[in-house]
Amino acid sequence: MCAVSQEELNVYKSAEARFEYAAQKMSLEDGVYRYLKYPSKEITVYLPVAMDDGRLEVFIGYRVLHSSVRGPGKGGIRFAPDVSIDEVRALAAWMTWKCAVVNIPFGGAKGGVICDPSKLSKTELERITRRYTGELSDWFGPERDVPAPDIGTNDQTMAWVMDTYSMHVRQATTAVVTGKPLELGGSLGRKEATGRGVMMCCDNALAKLKMKKDGCRVIIQGFGNVGSQAAILMHKAGYKIIGLADIHGGLYNDKGFDVPKVIDWVYTQGKKLHDFPGGGDKQSSKDVLFHPTDILIPAATENQITTENASRVDCKILCEGANGPVTSHADPIIENKGIFVIPDILGNAGGVTVSYFEWVQDRQGFFWRESEVNERLQDVMDQSFDQVVRYAESHGVNNRIAAYIMAIDRVARALKLRGIYA
Repeated sequence: MCAVSQEELNVYKSAEARFEYAAQKMSLEDGVYRYLKYPSKEITVYLPVAMDDGRLEVFIGYRVLHSSVRGPGKGGIRFAPDVSIDEVRALAAWMTWKCAVVNIPFGGAKGGVICDPSKLSKTELERITRRYTGELSDWFGPERDVPAPDIGTNDQTMAWVMDTYSMHVRQATTAVVTGKPLELGGSLGRKEATGRGVMMCCDNALAKLKMKKDGCRVIIQGFGNVGSQAAILMHKAGYKIIGLADIHGGLYNDKGFDVPKVIDWVYTQGKKLHDFPGGGDKQSSKDVLFHPTDILIPAATENQITTENASRVDCKILCEGANGPVTSHADPIIENKGIFVIPDILGNAGGVTVSYFEWVQDRQGFFWRESEVNERLQDVMDQSFDQVVRYAESHGVNNRIAAYIMAIDRVARALKLRGIYA
């Protein structure tokens, strides 16, 4: 079997390929196509940071604003050793389409810093975050660009961003970020939102395919916020979680896992997932993906399913909890297997939807009950799922391309109504 090419693994190329295909399918006019193809702006920042041992280190950071046609940019800040400008560009574009799929008034943005959080102290992470925010204080803002947590960042990181920005503008500005602690204007239900949205999409897919929820087998790759929340919520709802994996390795047990005990093992006791003593065959985090299952949820990082291994995927429903877990080159293989795909720009949109709710609450200064947040999220996810599936069926395209066409059409319509400022 041939090795996967670097071009296939370039996530920006994957994002671009899907945009190109959808644009051709919908006969997007040339000028609008060119406008939406490229980011609005992007910046590279070099961040001098004093380390705990007295050294001065310079970290490289990026921020890309893909579109502000429908509202301020929205997108996470990623701290990881493999962050690249192409990755940030792709994630910013996906955010534009994701916000449009669920019809919330944001455009797409993304940021990242090349660093390894596992090798940095809390004070070093705080200095990096504050320096990054300071460099972008004229870029960020509740009406301009609203960051959120991503891989390697969390609610504490967002508190530092919010505080730094507030110091620059000389007033407390809670709406500049989402995913904050509740004490600083965070929203109830935000922590669970992406995983809950994944479950809502799976619920809708089961109803669509006339499958039963109780005992429905699920494999989840990724045990960070998205994967762990999806696992516990789906377990409580009657799904049978038979495979789990994180960066260190995976576990498979066809009898199912006691997910609350796994959560306690990993998050309360601080142990590694693949050392969980509650049964299960140890294997690599990627191998867990290829056991027969009803629902497969890749919720880790990009490029997990490629042309090299897509033929091994054995599921009825593939719900993308991560951004770009399937390469564009592998799309035809998955489609030819007859798998019902819930694409990332729909499947993991619960997070940005509740981020929108948080932004609204901050701007109002009025906060909602958790049940109200979850009810509103259910309405958005159900409606968006139905629209994507109905569009796919009526236009003879797969769910991924249907989602892209819907999203591009919404942004294009807004662009035409606004016109071009020149």
